Amino acid sequence: MILLISVGRVRPPLADAVHEYETRAARYWKLSIEEVDAGTGRGGPPDPDHVRAAEGERIAARIPEHGDLWLLTRSGSSLTSAKLARTLEERQLHGGRPVAIAIGGAFGFDEALLQQATRRISLSTMTLPHEMARLVLAEQLYRAGTIVRGEPYHKEGPR
Repeated sequence: MILLISVGRVRPPLADAVHEYETRAARYWKLSIEEVDAGTGRGGPPDPDHVRAAEGERIAARIPEHGDLWLLTRSGSSLTSAKLARTLEERQLHGGRPVAIAIGGAFGFDEALLQQATRRISLSTMTLPHEMARLVLAEQLYRAGTIVRGEPYHKEGPR
């Protein structure tokens, strides 16, 4: 099982594209989506530490029991599409624990959540808005499924 946890909702114009790729990815993986509120509160400028802590609590509360937490962060390790596909395929074949993949908010992740993560993944060394990161992740989950099944979507060549 893959649980995608995202801080904030996806709005137009990316909402349709995100929905399309999440629907496609769900054909290959048992995929669930959870959106958590941003920890910004109301009024005045947000305190980054408070925001990270509040978002971290909301994300942590949704991690499946005995699940692994993967965080999308600029400082994470890079994975090729084929490596992601192999990693997810191995988990699926060997009855691996559920994985929760989290997309953080504007201020990144709380230190406690960073310490809890079993893997940190970078989609890019550039900063991406959470909506764009969600679109890229959904497309990569779909791509990984097509790689595992040997379907022609992925053009990189054999893994």
